[in-house]
Amino acid sequence: MAHNLNYNSNTGKHSFFSVKEKAWHGLGKIVESYPTSAEALKFAGLDYSVEKRPLFTVDSHNLAIFKDPDADEMFSGFTPDIHVPNFYSTVRTDTEDVLGVVGKDYKVVQNIEAFEFFDSIVGGGEGILYETAGALGKGERIFITAKLPSYIKVGKDDLIEQYLFLTTSHDGFGSITAAFTPVRIVCNNTLNAALKNSSNAIRIRHSSGANDRLRQAHTLMGISGRIGDEMESIFNHWAKVRITDADLKKLIQTAMAPNKEVLDKLQKGLIDEASSAYKNIVDEVYSYALSAPSQLIDTAQGTLFGAYNAVTGYYQNARNFKDNEAKFKSIIEGTAKQRGQSAFDLCLDLGKNGNVAFQLN
Repeated sequence: MAHNLNYNSNTGKHSFFSVKEKAWHGLGKIVESYPTSAEALKFAGLDYSVEKRPLFTVDSHNLAIFKDPDADEMFSGFTPDIHVPNFYSTVRTDTEDVLGVVGKDYKVVQNIEAFEFFDSIVGGGEGILYETAGALGKGERIFITAKLPSYIKVGKDDLIEQYLFLTTSHDGFGSITAAFTPVRIVCNNTLNAALKNSSNAIRIRHSSGANDRLRQAHTLMGISGRIGDEMESIFNHWAKVRITDADLKKLIQTAMAPNKEVLDKLQKGLIDEASSAYKNIVDEVYSYALSAPSQLIDTAQGTLFGAYNAVTGYYQNARNFKDNEAKFKSIIEGTAKQRGQSAFDLCLDLGKNGNVAFQLN
């Protein structure tokens, strides 16, 4: 199965590290204690720099004959002597790999700056616990997850860890994205929800300066603190709101609906006309909701909080993906995130009443 983790042929290592947990596809480095940002940078193989270099193309009238330095062969080609204005290549300096093509306003954000972004939130890295980091492809995309020291507490002992996630690229595609993500310890599932009319993420253009990125770092910490406090209040309320098995099934059917056509069938009571693939996945989530060990504790069993966890936990712990990279993408930016957000929004609306009477509308 593909993993797309960067392999550095100079060092003979894959660019990934994790704390205690099994490394991605068994590759990369496992460490026993939380590293500093400087250590994490090296453990993950991210201690390389990227340069912007001028782009050139060839003059078709300037034919040249080249000798292959590794063989006694001659071949024809063109000398690259025409400068391409306003565009540059991004080049990884340790391997000389070309990572992408960017415009004149693009500013390279070095990997070390990505860690400094997190360190600046809490002052020198104290309190930030770097848990995973790595690079994909030739090193054009990197990701970092860091755990905050505080918890969201639901009930007496259902703890939810708080994480910051950052990803950025060196290929000119996409902005720097940093997000707050809570993770429920009891089943290790990401509760990847943003509150209505709010966001749990910030996006920073590569044309932004260091001072602007620093301001955004503190903005993210403010978002994390506010959303963490609000989620603790919401989750504790949901843990006290009871939901019947029948209404749980309806909630799952709605949250897992792939499109408006399926929702229309639900509203008209025509669920039997929905695709077998959709009905199968609803059954799987429903089964997970009723039988997974993490669903049988007091805060989750028969509660609205458990209904929400059924959807997010299914993708984290029961759903089969073709590989870990596919799972990672689904949870961070794909179907799993969308279904989790849909379940969150449904529960937010339902939780306004003390008793859930689910209505399709």
